[in-house]
Amino acid sequence: MSLAQVEEEVIENETAGEFEREPVPQSQWKSWKSFLGMYAGEHAAGTEFVIGPLFLTTGVSAFDLIVGLFLGNLMAVLSWRFLTAEIGVKFRYTLYFHLEKICGKRLVTIYNLANGMLFCFLAGSMITVSATAVGIPFDMKMPQLTDTMPNSLTWVIVVLCIGVVISLIAAKGYSTVAKAANWMSPFIVLAFIACGIVSLYQLHIDSFSEFWNIWGTGGEPFPGQMKYTFWHVFLWSWFANAAMHIGMSDLSVFRFAKKSSTGWTTAGGMYVGHYVAWIAAALLYAVYLKSPEAASFLNNGEAPPVAPGPLAYNALGFFGIIAVLLAGWTTANPTIYRAGLAFQAIIPKMSTFWVTILAGAVATIAGLFPAFAMKLLDFVALYGFILAPIGAVIVFEYFFGKKAEIQSFYAEKSGIKFNQAVFWAWVLSAGIFYGISIYLDVFLSFLTLPAWIFCGILYLVFSKWVQKRSLQFA
Repeated sequence: MSLAQVEEEVIENETAGEFEREPVPQSQWKSWKSFLGMYAGEHAAGTEFVIGPLFLTTGVSAFDLIVGLFLGNLMAVLSWRFLTAEIGVKFRYTLYFHLEKICGKRLVTIYNLANGMLFCFLAGSMITVSATAVGIPFDMKMPQLTDTMPNSLTWVIVVLCIGVVISLIAAKGYSTVAKAANWMSPFIVLAFIACGIVSLYQLHIDSFSEFWNIWGTGGEPFPGQMKYTFWHVFLWSWFANAAMHIGMSDLSVFRFAKKSSTGWTTAGGMYVGHYVAWIAAALLYAVYLKSPEAASFLNNGEAPPVAPGPLAYNALGFFGIIAVLLAGWTTANPTIYRAGLAFQAIIPKMSTFWVTILAGAVATIAGLFPAFAMKLLDFVALYGFILAPIGAVIVFEYFFGKKAEIQSFYAEKSGIKFNQAVFWAWVLSAGIFYGISIYLDVFLSFLTLPAWIFCGILYLVFSKWVQKRSLQFA
């Protein structure tokens, strides 16, 4: 056995196979098939059953939806391929360990806490989605778009049970998460396609022009919803996963990849999930909108509820219930896994298993509150906006650090625990552009890219000043 192989075995034993604070050794690199299954499963998932219908509530037109989604998802794939995967296979660190080398332990603790909590809330919305399927046999009251609190004891019990199962699967580590996604994703993809076909039949759609006319030239948004245009759809779909690609969270995933070209596998999630699945789910809601129940809501000036379980059950029966349940699992699993890694960086002495259980517990509590799922378009835009700018620090250091003549991994090499250059770049970029969103009433996804670029530029400028100043007083 070579010295390198011995070192790899020691690292694997010390890190329980997750390598939270070491580069992933070559023996643990995984083929593109693991990533294709994971991304297809994660993004053809429970939240798709919510997002698709929510697009209908915004009064979007056919062109804006179909073309906007196609181009927005393309930009997301390119972001994963040429930014996240490129850096992930170069260093093979988790996002949190990578940031610790740049930011210092104290600053990255703040980021990890925010990151972990936001991922838990996102996973909680997926648990909510699965609960709408499990509750059907129990005649459970479904949440409305305006609901924020649990509406029954049955709801609480169902959410708690789902949360326990999902947390245990996520706590088993990346390999288990990838296997679960591979097993479930073909079934889920088939379910979305079946939902779309059945819905077209129920809507009596016989031609492409009739399909196009489901959205037509658009209309007024439902009560309480924002009107979406092409740019809303394009930018929202690009940055729906901003924290994972331009925000670099998926460094923690791509560190296991053999090559950076593995980043192309994200297209499986974007076009099977964020394209086909969103449109198929919108068709489910279009069927429901023709029902007397939906008409009564609209007549009362209220938006009809978006409960994935009943929508899928109406199209596919119990097959639809199973599909929604599994779809929620395959998205919540890797999301809780990512949250666990964030908490791991804060409390490194706790094992990966137990920090993931902790993340799962927070996600389950969040799942009790329907607001995270019912306001998913707004929440996804917000969490991407908050977390994406910090990814610019990694990207700009990697691509432009040498030209700017700044020291890479400055916190590690200088021994500081709080890199002020990172802190002020993040706070100023997020604060300024969020303020613009609030005071000028600008859709938040319009400002994600400007905030990201601004943060990267500020980081280079501030780093040059901070590092030069530290040399003067050394």
